[in-house]
Amino acid sequence: MRTTRIRTFHGSCAPVRRRAEVGPVMRTFSAFMALGLAASLTVRVVYARKTAEPPPQESGTPSETHQSATAGRTTHVLGSDAGVVLNFIKPDKTADFEAVIAKVREALQASDKPERKRQAASWKVFRAVEPGANGSVLYMFVIDPAVKGADYTVSSILAEGFPNDVQTLYQQYAGAYVGGQNFVNLTLVSALGQ
Repeated sequence: MRTTRIRTFHGSCAPVRRRAEVGPVMRTFSAFMALGLAASLTVRVVYARKTAEPPPQESGTPSETHQSATAGRTTHVLGSDAGVVLNFIKPDKTADFEAVIAKVREALQASDKPERKRQAASWKVFRAVEPGANGSVLYMFVIDPAVKGADYTVSSILAEGFPNDVQTLYQQYAGAYVGGQNFVNLTLVSALGQ
């Protein structure tokens, strides 16, 4: 309750106690804000799940396995100045994830394709010191500068570098994820050191 002084008909000020009420506009605004936040979080979780690469099929030759692993999935191409990929990894699968990342590095460096060499030069992998969401371990791919038009899909890189082992490597990679990945394309606004 709050006290407000109002001027009476006779010109004197008299204290009047009234209850502070939230008007219907504020109640509606609050409801829309809560709904918007819930929708935003739902879209984020669904997007994170959809952007994770699906695990490969159990049978078939390595090239068939790679085709089935990549079928129905969009390739990961960065069309901006730089990019960040957030990877949420199971705490007990960090060694598996890091082993596959070492193979990705090896495949990029051994490739005859010039764009793969440029990708290797600008792609760094960081592990967060702080725990990730739901107890996961957060790994970040920081790609700066991005090789515009180059495919950053891990299964494609593994298939090029290790065609006979792509199924095993990809199962190890996909099995390490708690949820999915978040891809963020970045546009340079300012280089403060230049």
